[in-house]
Amino acid sequence: MRELIFFFIVAAFVVGLDSYAYQAIRAIYPFQTTAGKIIGVLYWSITFYILISILSTAMFGMENIPSGLRKLTAAIFFFGLVMKLFAIFWLLGEDVFRVAKVVFEKVKPGNKHVSIESRRKFISQLSLISAFMPLVVLTYGVVRNAYNYQFHKHKISLSKLPSKFKGFKIVQLSDIHAGSFNQTRPIERVIDQINDLKPDLILFTGDLVNDLAEEMEPYKALFGKLKAKHGVYSVLGNHDYGDYAFGKQDTPEKSANFAAFLQVHQEMGWDLLRNENRRIQIDDQYIDLLGVENYSAHGRFASHGDLAKAHQGLDPNSCKILMSHDPSHWDVQINKDFKDIDLTLSGHTHGFQFGIETKWLKWSPSQYMYEQWAGLYQKGEQYIYVNRGFGNLGYPGRVGILPEVTVLELT
Repeated sequence: MRELIFFFIVAAFVVGLDSYAYQAIRAIYPFQTTAGKIIGVLYWSITFYILISILSTAMFGMENIPSGLRKLTAAIFFFGLVMKLFAIFWLLGEDVFRVAKVVFEKVKPGNKHVSIESRRKFISQLSLISAFMPLVVLTYGVVRNAYNYQFHKHKISLSKLPSKFKGFKIVQLSDIHAGSFNQTRPIERVIDQINDLKPDLILFTGDLVNDLAEEMEPYKALFGKLKAKHGVYSVLGNHDYGDYAFGKQDTPEKSANFAAFLQVHQEMGWDLLRNENRRIQIDDQYIDLLGVENYSAHGRFASHGDLAKAHQGLDPNSCKILMSHDPSHWDVQINKDFKDIDLTLSGHTHGFQFGIETKWLKWSPSQYMYEQWAGLYQKGEQYIYVNRGFGNLGYPGRVGILPEVTVLELT
């Protein structure tokens, strides 16, 4: 019953948005014309496909929809949504103008204006042009940027770092989202590049899959090739629990998926930290590595993290590095109650997969939701690094904010 309610809510949104955006097409290509009929049928066929896909997901569960079909549907929905939002910007402006015009003419009758029909046609043409502009940019982001990995290198000075760890090299990966991949070649190349760096430690900060453990099947062997002198460690992100495919309630199917997911980490040789810690040692000196399950300050994301448990029994004077998927954890708990954690590594935001990053300007819609959303931040002697993500989600590309491999050198 809940699934059908969800379907009707989403369906009402889709039909309402599509009906409003269709006004721009109808003004230029009336349905009575041959071109209007062809365009109209194509337009509403896509809407019908989206509605059938949403209904199928609600009735049969995301886990029963083929992976390729899920990717195709997500791409069509996302591209269509962005195009329609750009189009209705002008239509809304025109409708507001028309309402204001009616009010004004009642106050001062007899004013002559441009005919409503000719103005509406011009606005509709402007709407359609505006709708296709982001299509070019978004298509470029898919074709050129989805696998355009950037190596971000930083030196971080930690006051408690033992002398034998000077120059210690950490590679951070985050948000692989294996269910969104459709190629293996570029992934093979970047894994070889990572191994060529001969890192001391490789840390993965969550969201290995979109929803299902099976998404990693074609890529387990690839990521299993990652090697570091002191090992590969990982934590869970919000997508790794299966909540988006099975719901938040435990079911046998969800438990089986999660068990298979944990097995994937083991098969790749990754040490998954679930509110735990590990000691990384060089001779008689060491640093402490902590890993918590997903912990978020935002209620819409599940929080299973227990930092107190992960921190238990540690030397208060040791240098500590924490893996925590969601960067909102940093302000809400880490730099309030755990000031002995020197460096936190997070991901989650993807930098919104959209924005501007130049020498002079760094902007993304992500910054309106997260204070720390991409790159390195410092408060006092505590640091957080937020990785921009290795894969993608929803939109199968990147515009401005490119996929990242982080290379940190401790000093």
